[in-house]
Amino acid sequence: MSLAVEKEVNPHFEDFLFDWRCKTQLLVGGYGSSKSYHIALKILLKLLEEKRTALVVREVYDTHRDSTFSLFCEIIEDLKLGGKIKTSSSPMAVKFPNGSKIIFRGMDKPEKVKSINNISLVWLEEGSEIKYAGFKELLGRLRHPTLDLFMIISTNPVSKENWVYTHFFIDEENERTVLDDERLYKERTIILNEVYYHHSVADDNLFLPQSYIDQLEEMKDYDPDLHRIARFGKFGVNGKLVLPQLEEWEHEDVMREINSMGHALFKNGMDFGFSDSANAVSRMCVDTEKEWLYVWDEYYTRGKTDPEIADDLAAMGLRKTLMKGDNAEAKTIFYLQQKGFRILSCYKLTRIENTKKMKRFKKIIISKNCPNHIRELKTLTVKIDTRTGKEIPGEFNIDPHTFSAMWYGLDDYEVANVKGYNAKRK
Repeated sequence: MSLAVEKEVNPHFEDFLFDWRCKTQLLVGGYGSSKSYHIALKILLKLLEEKRTALVVREVYDTHRDSTFSLFCEIIEDLKLGGKIKTSSSPMAVKFPNGSKIIFRGMDKPEKVKSINNISLVWLEEGSEIKYAGFKELLGRLRHPTLDLFMIISTNPVSKENWVYTHFFIDEENERTVLDDERLYKERTIILNEVYYHHSVADDNLFLPQSYIDQLEEMKDYDPDLHRIARFGKFGVNGKLVLPQLEEWEHEDVMREINSMGHALFKNGMDFGFSDSANAVSRMCVDTEKEWLYVWDEYYTRGKTDPEIADDLAAMGLRKTLMKGDNAEAKTIFYLQQKGFRILSCYKLTRIENTKKMKRFKKIIISKNCPNHIRELKTLTVKIDTRTGKEIPGEFNIDPHTFSAMWYGLDDYEVANVKGYNAKRK
């Protein structure tokens, strides 16, 4: 079916509208950039041209009504196609005269997603809100015997811990780099590994009033994280940092400082895990005069048995090194003691107490030879209660195994508090 339509669009999206070279298309952008509008327009034009079934997905089904579904209705009316393209609100759907249709689903009702067949085009709106398992499930739903398949993902760039970033950009934990996001911000449009990347900001939307952009600019005065996301469409740390005093140093510089230290106190801590959680050892040195903490060596692994861990620690020369371990893992600690390791259970301080202690160090310096400490701690933020918007004390955006190992190793060391009491060693 061929219909001639005229529509004024933002120049930054002109090429995107008719570019179907890549199966996967990722649109990252700030608030008001018009990425969702142009995705909806692109899908409408494609379905007018070819008979297809498109699936539009958000994490919560009911949020479609005032977002994606409303957007399609607006564009259909603007193109004066209401007499040809029909919309229904219950259930939400868009039907074309050539047999094409758009259906809307939410990942909060997974059974509704699994019942769909012959989907050749999927749009994930607010992809960062959808779980990674949901994304992979939708990839499995994308199938058609004859038509080319397409997955379009749109998102505001939130935390670098989000699956969108680790899948399409950089996954530090697994040492996997697909694309440096800074390159995307500079080049704006990139095709790499059969993925079409597109970046946009409010300035790309020529239909926005200046007052809206001014409003985005004002965010830098009261919410710098949101300003980075909304105004510039960039990934980063999203939330309040737990350890803002953390620094990364070259290993040689760390060891030079430790070796010249007149008030050095060495500490070692271990956290235990298996498959989902990690085994982590943190080797630390405290400058008791400056109240600086150095992390100079680490052990970090998953899926190993106690005998395998014992062999690893022995190979690191830790058999005679005093360590403190998680008191909840008495069986593992006893096993390591039987193997000749000097490991003891830590005191039972709470997560809140341990976190407060770590925040009292004036500096926490991590050697670049400790990539897992850097990965977990440099973006560690306080967890927020989504219902109240308030911080949850002692809870974080991830489960930081290295942080726990540091707690255990320092459990008998008291850092000087803000009232000026001297630090003491027990």
